[in-house]
Formats: sequence, C-alpha cells, structure tokens
Amino acid sequence: TSSAAQCTIPVSGMTCAGCSGKVQRTLETTPGVTGANVNLMTGAASVSYDPAATSPERLVEIIRSTGYGADLPTPDRSDEDMLSTRDAEQTAEARRLWQKFVVSAAAAVLLMGITMRPGGHDAGGVSGWIQLALTLPVVLWAGRHFYTRAWAAFRHRTADMNTLIAVGTGSAFAYSVVMTIARDLFVAHGVEPHVYFETVAMIIALILLGNLLEARARSQTSLAVRKLAGLRPAVARIVRDGDEREVPLGELVVGDEVMVRPGETVPADGAVVDGTSHVDESMLTGEPAPISKGPGARVVGATLNRNGALRIRVDRVGGDTVLSRIIRLVQQAQGSKAPIQRLADRISAVFVPVVLSIAVGTFVIWYDLGPDPAYLHALVAAVTVLIIACPCAMGLAVPTAVMVSTGRGAELGVLIKGGEALERTESVRTVVFDKTGTLTEGRPEVVSVHLAGADLDEGRLLALAAAVERSSEHPLAEAIVAAAERRGLTLQPAQAFMSRTGKGVLAMVGGLRVGVGNLALMHDLRVDPAPLAAAADAAATSGRTPVYVAVEGKAAGLIAVADPIKPGSRGAVAELGRMGIEAVMLTGDDRRTAESVAREAGVTQVIAEVLPERKLEEIRRLQRSGKVVAMVGDGLNDAPALAQADVGIAMGTGTDVAMEAGTITLMRGDPSGVVTAISLARRTMRIIRQNLFWALVYNVIGIPVAAGVLYPSLGMRLTPAMAAAAMAISSVSVVANSLRLRNYGRRGTVNGER
Repeated sequence: TSSAAQCTIPVSGMTCAGCSGKVQRTLETTPGVTGANVNLMTGAASVSYDPAATSPERLVEIIRSTGYGADLPTPDRSDEDMLSTRDAEQTAEARRLWQKFVVSAAAAVLLMGITMRPGGHDAGGVSGWIQLALTLPVVLWAGRHFYTRAWAAFRHRTADMNTLIAVGTGSAFAYSVVMTIARDLFVAHGVEPHVYFETVAMIIALILLGNLLEARARSQTSLAVRKLAGLRPAVARIVRDGDEREVPLGELVVGDEVMVRPGETVPADGAVVDGTSHVDESMLTGEPAPISKGPGARVVGATLNRNGALRIRVDRVGGDTVLSRIIRLVQQAQGSKAPIQRLADRISAVFVPVVLSIAVGTFVIWYDLGPDPAYLHALVAAVTVLIIACPCAMGLAVPTAVMVSTGRGAELGVLIKGGEALERTESVRTVVFDKTGTLTEGRPEVVSVHLAGADLDEGRLLALAAAVERSSEHPLAEAIVAAAERRGLTLQPAQAFMSRTGKGVLAMVGGLRVGVGNLALMHDLRVDPAPLAAAADAAATSGRTPVYVAVEGKAAGLIAVADPIKPGSRGAVAELGRMGIEAVMLTGDDRRTAESVAREAGVTQVIAEVLPERKLEEIRRLQRSGKVVAMVGDGLNDAPALAQADVGIAMGTGTDVAMEAGTITLMRGDPSGVVTAISLARRTMRIIRQNLFWALVYNVIGIPVAAGVLYPSLGMRLTPAMAAAAMAISSVSVVANSLRLRNYGRRGTVNGER
C-alpha cells in the first residue's frame, strides 16, 4: 500500500458552515481520500489521501464540482504571499457580496413600493411584468450561487443551507412567474393571482447581508496571523564584499551577513557576528525586558534591535524561521476541529433533511387545515420554515471561537495547537511542573565549593569537575564549567566519558577517575558520602543543589549550585490554586532542595529524586487516580512525560523541540503562561457552549413559530422576510460572541476572566 500524503487546498466561495460541510462530505466520500477537514474560517481544505488512488489535481476538480472555487497553492510561495492572497480573496468576496446585496436591496425596496399600492400583489397588467423584470437580476445574478450550489449538492445526493434557500425562494419565484404568465388561466379556475416577487428579493437581500457581515467578521478572526506575518521587515541590509545594500527579504540566503541598525527589525534568524545591543523579543515571546546580545548570541527574525548596531550571520530563512513556524502552528490550530465540533457536525448533517421534511409537513397541514387561500398560506409557511432553519449559526459556533482564541493566544505568547487542545486544557485539574527551567530560571550558578579533606584545594576540585562536565549538556554542568572559566582554571581533556541518566557523569581526567553527580551516583560508585553530609544538608536546606565530586573512589568535595525561582512562579502557582487547580513539582533533584524550592514557589506537593524514565510513570499514576493532568517541562528531557500527559505544555523561546513537544508551547519562559493557557481554554469553551446553546434555541423556537404553531391561538405568523432577517442575525450574533475572545487579557487581570 502507498503511504498517505497530505495537501492543503484553498477553497473560495464558502459563505457559511453548510458550504464547508458539503465540501468536506464530498471529499470524504472521494475514492483515495483517507481524511478531510474543511475549515470555513481559514478557507482551506486539509486532505489526507493515497497518492496511488488520487492526486491533488483530482481533489481540486472534486471541490470545483461542488460549486466552489479551488486552486493548488504554488509550492515556493511564502507564508506572507499566501496570507496576502487569502486577504485579497476575502476582500474580493466581501466586495462581490456587497454589490449583490446593494442590487438585491434596491430591487426589494422598489418591489415593496409597488406592492404597497392597491392591487400591488396582483399578477395582472404591467405591474406583474415590472416586478418580474426587477426580480430577475436578483435571482439570476445576485442569488445565482445559491441555486448552482444547491444543484451541485443535489447531484451529490446531499443537502445544505443553499438547498433550503434555493427551495424556499425558488418555489416562491416559480409560483409568481407562473401566476404572471398564466394569470387568466388561474383566474378562470377561481385562483387569486398573487405574486411574491418582493419576498424573494427581500429574502435574498437579507441572506446576502448576513453573508457579508459574516465574511467581514471572519476576516477579523485572522488578524492575529496577519499581525505575526507583518512583523518582518520588507528588506534586509546585506553586507557583501565590504559594501552594504538593501535587498528584498525573499532574496536572503543562509550564510548571508546583514547589518541591523538601532531601531530596525531583525530580518531573519541567525547569530551575532559583531556588535552588542539589547533586542526586544516581546513581539514573539511576550518577554517585556530587552535581552542583551553580543557576538555568538542567537537572534530571531522579526524582533526589534534597540540600541546598538549588530552584524548577523543568517542561518534560517523563509519557512525555516521561528516566525514562519509559529505562523504555521497558529494556522494549523485555527484550521483544526475541537471534539465538541463533532456534535455540531452530526446535528448539521441530519438537520437539513429534517427541516425539508418539516417544510413538507407544514405545507400539507396548512393546505388541508389552513384558511383560504389555503395553497398560498401553505406555500408561505413552508418557505418561511426553509429560510429560518439555515444551520449557519450551528456550524459557525465552534470554528469561529477556536480561530479567535488560538490567534489571541499567539499574541500573548501561548501557542495552542487547535480545538482539541483547547477542549482538553479546559478539563485540567492538576498541573505538574518540572523544576529546572520551569519554576526556576534554568540558569544555575555555583555559589560555594566544599572540600572533604586536604588532598585537593577548591580550584583543583572545580577544575576536575568542570573537565568532566564539559562533555555534558545538563544545566548544572554548564554552571560548573562557567564557574571554572570565570576563575581562569585550566581544564584538562576528559577521556572515557560516560553519562548515567538522572545520576551524573564519569570520566578519566589526568589519569584520575572522576565522578560528578548526585547522591545516587555516589551509592552506585560505592563512595562514602559521610564527610560531605553536613555541607549537603546545609545546601539542600537553603534550596541549593548539592553536586558530589568523587576522585579515585573517594568523596573529594561538594559543589553547591543555586537556581533561583522565576519571578512569576509564586504568582502563577497561587493563581492556579484560586482556579481550583492542584500544582505538583516533579524533579530529579535532591528532595530537600526540591522542597525548599517548592516552599518558595508555593507548591505543596513535591515528587523528588525521580529519574527521567520515572517521570512518565508518575504522570500515569496521577492519571490512574482520575486526574486530568497537564505537564509543564522544557520540551527536551521531559518529552515522554509531555506526551503522556493529557496536556503537554512546553516552555521555550521558539526552539524546534519546544515548539513541537507537547500540546501547548509557551514562547516565553514564564509559568504565568500556564495560567493564561488554561483560563483562555476555559473561556473559549464557555463561549463555544454559549454559541451552540443559542444556535439550538434559535432553531428550536424559530422553526415551530415559522411553521405556524402560534397562529391558532395568537394569530401570529412569520413572513419569509422576517425569517431571513432572524437567520442572518443568529449567524452574526454567534460570530460576534466569538470575537469577544479578542479582548481576552486586555483588562489588566491575571487571567482575563474577572
């Protein structure tokens, strides 16, 4: 069997959730397609398919056969080009809808003026033909797409929103045309020759107005992605052969050197070759304080150079840059579906056939039991049911909220990978924090060195430990090497290096066997730690990590390393507690050190001295006890635990691993981002449930009223025009409710909820 391939195809012309649902159902039933997700908000179809059975070109033809536009994207187009194209298409679509609405509304006003005159509804004489002439442009041009798409749906044996509109307005129009052409025949049989051209024009005008308002609202939901894409400069100042010249950003290649002056935006990812400055990375990470950069420091494209000139060697361009990956993650998130969407999809799938059945039943009942002229009341009631029952609001309820929420999250430095992630995050009741780099700064420093005896001095002990640790990537190792370098110590080469995961490292240095690690390593090496017990106790009690050094099988000394907690840790843990969420610290560090850090951060439950492979089991243990668990880690050594947790939250500054591990990525290393992610998820799900509730209530109430249940007792009936207005208002209200999420976190509160 062939392996599955994926492609994303832009789809134009979709105006409501019924449209996207029809395209998706058609793709899902296409031979060779293994999965399809069509998103109205992003205007794109994501398709998984078997290359041996179909092709992207064939999929484009399938989409076009449903009545919508589709074209394959050009492979070498940048994210900005694709966003610009989508914006242009949305603008053009809004312009077309506006033109069609103006024509329809003008025709409806003129037709209403005619029908308000005595005998205006009579098909006789010049009046009927004038009304027909005014209505033809509305039906054949302004509302033409409703009928063509309804026909395409019929050919695919499906029904959607366009079916309801086409059947409703089409039946009223056809009835009026027949009455106009064959008026005398109907009069001879005792039938009043009434026409309802103004109703047809008014319904189409109101539906177009609703589509127009939805289109404009949808364009606002993608503001976050457009803001991200707009951060990059249009040009870069490149240095070649000693000369500086400006080139378009798209012409940059890996290896180019660029100059960035104070106040300018960094054009691409790279490393500083020359110069020092402070770079404002808040637009990507949310970190308010500019970060000092000098030779060798990494810089990220789209960040702002503050006060010094920098010469940067570019190592990532185009789609490989951090910003491009963020944009893709946000777009994927906005195009995804939450599990709750399946409920809306299932309802929408059976909704149209049910409504068509109700409309037929309404016609029959009014025709049999209604007042004279019964056929006319029956027709109007059936048309009103078809119009008011449009499932747009139901289909828009989830994707609009997901799109606005993930976009707003990205602006706040919280990348949430889609609707499913939002729904899972809402249910979290336990947050497990890794210690180093999550609750603490992750930049530990050596604060003291203790000797076990007189065989070595401090400098010699530190030099031996640093020689071994130079081959390790652990943060504590970096701290020891940095301390040795600050003292100007000479480090001998280490040989036969060996790492014992979760315990420490071993190597031969200058003919001596040296082990550097925790108490577990000392036990493994059968080294008696008693001479260092007092120093270890003192270090651990004060929140410092004791690192043991053994030389030739004997305890030689202890290095105390401090890693201060982050300024936001205590506030984040306290806020989680107020939200009813339990905070747990999970670390491989010494228990006393861990408990000291936990006290400072306000965490009451500590799981310490846990090897990396046991972190996974601890997450499982919490889950077995019935808890919905979020794991917060650095995205590298915590990857298994992040994957096992119900929600994996990776701390990072845009690194590859941090962005691809877990369900959520916090672009700045601030634990308060965990609070933001959970509270935003809760608010989003609340908005979604509100949307679904009101969409359902609207139909539950609206359809019976349109069918005429209030007529016998109150004499109250809805007209088709009133039904069209109600349908448009319901759809726009759902979008407007979702757009409230754009204001999340703007009220000066911790979580934007109060």
